[in-house]
Amino acid sequence: MRTSLAFVAVFIAAACCCAQEKTADIEERIHRVENGLVELKVFSVAEIFRAGRGEPASRKTLPERMAHYNIPGVSIAVINDFRIEWAKSYGIKRMGSDDPVTTETLFEAGSTTKFLTAVLTHRLIEQGQLNLDDDVNLRLKTWKVPENEYTSMRKVTLRLLLSHQAGISRPDGGFDYEDGSSPSLAQVLKGEAPATNKPAVVEFVPGSQHQYSNLGYLVIQQLIEDVTGRPYIELVQEKIFDPVGMKSSTLKFPLSEEVDKIAASPHDAEGKAYGHWLHPTALAHGNLLTTPSELSLLLIELMHTWQGKSGSILSQATVRQMLSVELELAPDQFYGVGYTGQGLGVFLLENGGNLYFSHPGSNAPGFNCMFLANAATGQGAVIMTNGAQGLSLAMEILEAVVYEYNWPAKQRRLSTSKNVKRLLLPL
Repeated sequence: MRTSLAFVAVFIAAACCCAQEKTADIEERIHRVENGLVELKVFSVAEIFRAGRGEPASRKTLPERMAHYNIPGVSIAVINDFRIEWAKSYGIKRMGSDDPVTTETLFEAGSTTKFLTAVLTHRLIEQGQLNLDDDVNLRLKTWKVPENEYTSMRKVTLRLLLSHQAGISRPDGGFDYEDGSSPSLAQVLKGEAPATNKPAVVEFVPGSQHQYSNLGYLVIQQLIEDVTGRPYIELVQEKIFDPVGMKSSTLKFPLSEEVDKIAASPHDAEGKAYGHWLHPTALAHGNLLTTPSELSLLLIELMHTWQGKSGSILSQATVRQMLSVELELAPDQFYGVGYTGQGLGVFLLENGGNLYFSHPGSNAPGFNCMFLANAATGQGAVIMTNGAQGLSLAMEILEAVVYEYNWPAKQRRLSTSKNVKRLLLPL
């Protein structure tokens, strides 16, 4: 009996020692990331794989770069081997306060919300409620895509909406509305008061060009609500947030008092704080509030599914289709960010035969979100900031993570859709 107890004690001691060593290794990695930022010569996600590291003296700390970009708060989650290896936060929620950002602090995800919308759309397609290639006007009820000379040549479909090829207009700025008003989603799509944006119309033959469009994703939201007869928020909660475990994530605006307490404030390029400028009804393009850790849970779920090891939200076939190249992009397309392909609700980066998936987000006056992940290797990172220049900082943080974790530039590439085409015209 004494021998057995002694063995157990030795085993526990060895396990604790290994855990301590692993924790120390992770802390060292975090330290190297925090102190290894380099200024990128080109604002391009591709640049993070080829940035010159230079001499150690030329590398900057994360606080230094936050000050350089006037960014009060940052939150980071790093995924390694299909799990969150570490999550850490920096700075404050609002300039002038002493309220620190924590890993539970909510940030606006901006257009990264479109990735969430795409996941929901694919789930409803799997459940037989939507079809990827049907004319959306066959199922829209509350509002329909206005017919014109372009739609007479080709109809708008979910495939084209998800990949920004539907030709839907992209109004300048956001979707403002008069104080105290609450325009319906249909009023936003019509460009009808109290909404102040231009209406959603088809501006060229669907499928002939790539044009990034917030309104296009609001067409998807309207289709989802018309077909299911249920609110978009309710469906996201039931079909994504709950099964994945995204317990604090929300799309609802105005923010409740409870949510407002744990949410960061946006800041402009000079560091001036503002209130949240989300929309009460137009949600699917940019209303998500979440944390890097909770968004990482969704990425990990999809990466596991791509590997055939899960399927609680989507099937492996659907995830592989979603992360397939629908059309190839020139380096200067999509605002010069450097993606090489467009998937069904996600942007793709081919690097030496390896394909990463990503979706940046930016909400004026000052929230930014960036994630980059590799379904084949189980690596990824999510970075969220409450400053207007946050995407520039996120690129620098990503480069430091890529360097520290030696993300591969040569790996088995993901599949290419049979519909792939090369659109080399700049936006």
